[in-house]
Amino acid sequence: MADVHVALDLGSPASQLLWVELRWSPTQPQQTWTLPVWTPGSYTVRDPSQHLHSLTVEQAGQVLVPRRRSPETWDLECRVSEPITLRYALEARQLTVRTNHLDPVFASLCLSAVVMLVEGQRWNPHVLDVLLPASWSVVCPLPRTNGSFLAEDFDHLVDAPVHAGELQVETLNVRKVAHELVLIGTPPSGWSKTLPQEIEAICSSVCDLMDSDPPSREPYQLVLQLLDQGYGGLEHDNSSVMQFPWTRLLEEGGTRSLLQLIGHEYLHQWNVRRLRPSEYVPYRYDRPVISEGLWFAEGITSYFDLALPLLSGFSSRLDLLEDLAADLSHVLLNPGTGIQSLADSSREAWVRLYKQSPANARSQISYYRLGTALAFCLDVRLRQVGGSLAETLRLLWNQLGVSGRGYTRVALMEAIGASSAQLAAQLPDWLDDCGSIPIEPCLNALGLELEPVMAAHPDAGWTLREGDGSVWIDRTTSSGPAESAGLVAGDELMAIRNWRCRTLKRSQQLLQGSDHCQVIYSRRGRIANTQLSLKKAGVERHRLAWDPGAPREARLLRDQWFQII
Repeated sequence: MADVHVALDLGSPASQLLWVELRWSPTQPQQTWTLPVWTPGSYTVRDPSQHLHSLTVEQAGQVLVPRRRSPETWDLECRVSEPITLRYALEARQLTVRTNHLDPVFASLCLSAVVMLVEGQRWNPHVLDVLLPASWSVVCPLPRTNGSFLAEDFDHLVDAPVHAGELQVETLNVRKVAHELVLIGTPPSGWSKTLPQEIEAICSSVCDLMDSDPPSREPYQLVLQLLDQGYGGLEHDNSSVMQFPWTRLLEEGGTRSLLQLIGHEYLHQWNVRRLRPSEYVPYRYDRPVISEGLWFAEGITSYFDLALPLLSGFSSRLDLLEDLAADLSHVLLNPGTGIQSLADSSREAWVRLYKQSPANARSQISYYRLGTALAFCLDVRLRQVGGSLAETLRLLWNQLGVSGRGYTRVALMEAIGASSAQLAAQLPDWLDDCGSIPIEPCLNALGLELEPVMAAHPDAGWTLREGDGSVWIDRTTSSGPAESAGLVAGDELMAIRNWRCRTLKRSQQLLQGSDHCQVIYSRRGRIANTQLSLKKAGVERHRLAWDPGAPREARLLRDQWFQII
């Protein structure tokens, strides 16, 4: 038995318990297996072994006792060539795109958080069987023969998400390549009848951007979970899984936001899955792997996803400016921009971006957002010398991505240098120096202006959150009014100006009036009060507007920039 056989038992969905079985024939007397500690595309240690229990091992009818070497790794002494059966249970109660969920309605499984990597078996074929409740069906982007899914190796297997339930599956066609759209969830108003065509158009625009047919195998699977809450996406070689709140679709710009998410994950087929930082070729599943290249993986993709609805005919130039302004505002107003460089934001993803805390919110900047800002500036500067960021991305794809080779900083600089040696030489400063990205000069080069939008309320130097009829301080601004008044994250606001504040809206209303106000708060159950000295309302966000005095050269460059491709 040369293959590793994997069986997933979903037969008791109400238990939210998933049973996993692996069978293989050992070639060495000592066997070691590990449950991956992270999922490619989600750069943080999630330790899925915390959800594992009831692990047993049998060989030739005899129960063997493995030794747990670390939280995620086991060792075993055994006989050579006699098949081994490893069985364990996993709690499946986390409904995100990178974890495992099972209930009587549907299952959503991320196999890198399910299947053990057996030492010495990584590059051998893996066969997957899924046991289902009656009336359920299963989808998985692996080829299927006689009911079993076939994976070339372990990496191929765990890159294939599994979804099961009474699923709605639509057939799409993108550049004559078959796609499957798997719809999970039932919005109150039902699924939009135009959604499949809109998704086809977005995916086609991504292909136009890359000047390439989809690199995936057929059929590519798009799994869309439209739920009451939750947001996110995770890319795979031959599929993507997305979660989106249907309530957002009722708001202005909601459909555009959904299409941007879909386009973002679809573009990852090229940029991230096949063209990826060299540190992830191949993946190391047993430990965090630091890379400074995540800004290119996510920032470049995020920049282009803003424009995909425009390229597909579903939005306007003004919509693109609105969405770009939101990302640029985040960068310009976030204190972390002056503390953490873009390269450090990428390197520290494992301990910062995915582990949000009040301290992190004040001292770090997302490589998605800051990467988008750098991508914008790169695009403008490249266009000023006759190139474009899209052209540079296609060059990297053809040089490295097609063959699955990883990129380094030097490779990125060389690709940029093909259009501008001066710009390539500038890149290290933009990556390593805080606040060095020339956002406003690049906007001016397009005949665009940043216009500040002032907040409607005085600045208290805090960010609040509400729930269950109470309001808490989520974080404070460094050296701001709240911090100066001795308030800290986690304090519960009881009253402002001697009036109870039970909602965010009421808290903001009570700030109106004199520049000084009494705040009554609770910290660890003890009531206290302090005097808060408010600042005048500051800039809440920026919007982008046409510069009426822009020269003809800037207007022409702006029109070219709007073409994106």
